[in-house]
Amino acid sequence: MNNRVYNFSAGPSMLPESVLLQAQKEMLNYGDSGMSVMEMSHRSKIYESIIYGAEDLIRELMNIPDDYYVFFLQGGASTQFSMIPMNLMNKNNKADFVVTGQWAKKAYQEASRYGAARKVASSEDKIFNYIPKLSADMFDPEADYVHITFNNTIYGTRYKAVPDTGKVPLVADLSSMILSEPVDVSKFGLVYAGAQKNMGPAGVTLVVVKKDFVGNAMDFTPTMLKYETHIKDRSMYNTPPTYAIYICKLVFEWLKNLGGIEAMKKINEEKAAILYNYLDSSDMFKGTVVPEDRSLMNVPFITDSEDLNSNFIKQATEKGFVNLKGHRTVGGMRASIYNAMPTEGVKALVDFMKDFEIKNK
Repeated sequence: MNNRVYNFSAGPSMLPESVLLQAQKEMLNYGDSGMSVMEMSHRSKIYESIIYGAEDLIRELMNIPDDYYVFFLQGGASTQFSMIPMNLMNKNNKADFVVTGQWAKKAYQEASRYGAARKVASSEDKIFNYIPKLSADMFDPEADYVHITFNNTIYGTRYKAVPDTGKVPLVADLSSMILSEPVDVSKFGLVYAGAQKNMGPAGVTLVVVKKDFVGNAMDFTPTMLKYETHIKDRSMYNTPPTYAIYICKLVFEWLKNLGGIEAMKKINEEKAAILYNYLDSSDMFKGTVVPEDRSLMNVPFITDSEDLNSNFIKQATEKGFVNLKGHRTVGGMRASIYNAMPTEGVKALVDFMKDFEIKNK
């Protein structure tokens, strides 16, 4: 497999090689079924063992309490920007938002269509390079929920601690950090995540919601956008993204065998430290995020020259370090170092950066 590149894409991102090899092995015949998972009826006993096995594993890995529902949906995390207000902004028709990036902003804008969405704090004044300081008294006690984006894929920031929202339920988009470090689910009313960064391929979204937080969707909410619809049929109201869920299950098994999320966090901290320590010592490259709010998953960095940025990306690609181009709103580069990125990949990237710096002084 020596023709594999180091893929630093923000998503869809790289998957563990052992997972891909397992899927390859089972492509034509899963178990003794005589067929591919892609060909199975989602109503069959053998597929039920896959989807319910995936649910059991994610409950175990994330230590999800029994009073939470867990289900798999289509539509990506972006569909949750609508589903959440339609299902949860249903008592006082108000919700508070902390805007720390493009996805947090989109969640806020979408919720504004369904009720009184209020922007409590924002880091847009500095191109989202920090997490605003928050306290419980900043939130409206009558808000139906507070929404945050826990890790910001584009700008490379993350919450180091769960904010105190008083008695207002907290909702969080975990898309680009789920399974990378422990999160106390009991502190949230609902968490959700698109799969294509740390869980599996694009096409499936995980939702975890407290049982007493659902059941009162707005009257006009389409059947497919009601949480109760999917809770009642355990993710099987319609045909779920069967193969994507199967790959997620393989990833969950890989993570469990690695030692779980605590073990993964240690690896991720080591990977991030290798890259950040170099950025902090480099004369050419510098990180764009305030150090106290740096993400473990997404590391944006720049030089002081657009030409240098372009040359670096071109030469890196030629050397097998791909998808390093930063988002247009930040510029420069971004290395996404999700769970499946091996430590060797980060070390190799830093070695290349050091070499590039020496040759371009």
